[in-house]
Amino acid sequence: MADSVMKWYVVRAIGGQENKVKAYIETEISRVGLSDYVSQVIVPTEKVVQIRNGKKVNRERAFFPGYIMVEANLSGEVPHVIRAITGVIGFLGEVKGGEPVPMRKSEVNRMLGKVDELSVQDENIAIPFNVGETVKVVDGPFNGFDGTIEKVNEEKRKLEVMVKIFGRKTPLELSYMQVDKI
Repeated sequence: MADSVMKWYVVRAIGGQENKVKAYIETEISRVGLSDYVSQVIVPTEKVVQIRNGKKVNRERAFFPGYIMVEANLSGEVPHVIRAITGVIGFLGEVKGGEPVPMRKSEVNRMLGKVDELSVQDENIAIPFNVGETVKVVDGPFNGFDGTIEKVNEEKRKLEVMVKIFGRKTPLELSYMQVDKI
């Protein structure tokens, strides 16, 4: 199969089930023997940092919920096989009963660049704190105390916070995740 006829299409899927639908598409295409017609199936995801029960949790979430990118040659039975898969709503941009519309080259490059950028990108959290700001300690032994930021260490991702304990000012070194703005 010539790669020149492979184009990128966007498949609409049920939100929250993108990875499951991706697996269904891959297994169904290989089961039917149409692997030569579908080269890649991608769910664009991004890494997100969440705080659950006071712990930092890394999670992947769909960058475009409900959408899956498929590089394929949609000839013959391929579009019908993909549409018939559980969880697939249809192709993006198609008119009822018409042919699916392929993505423009610029859109594909932007999407794939975004996917690569998000997978390579390290947890780049902007520093939301400034020197002199008042913060509340939300984690650790000094939970519940208020303090003033004296220093911000970007490399270590730490803050030096001056907290008043028993009437005396005490410096604490805390991570960004241990404090909240007041």
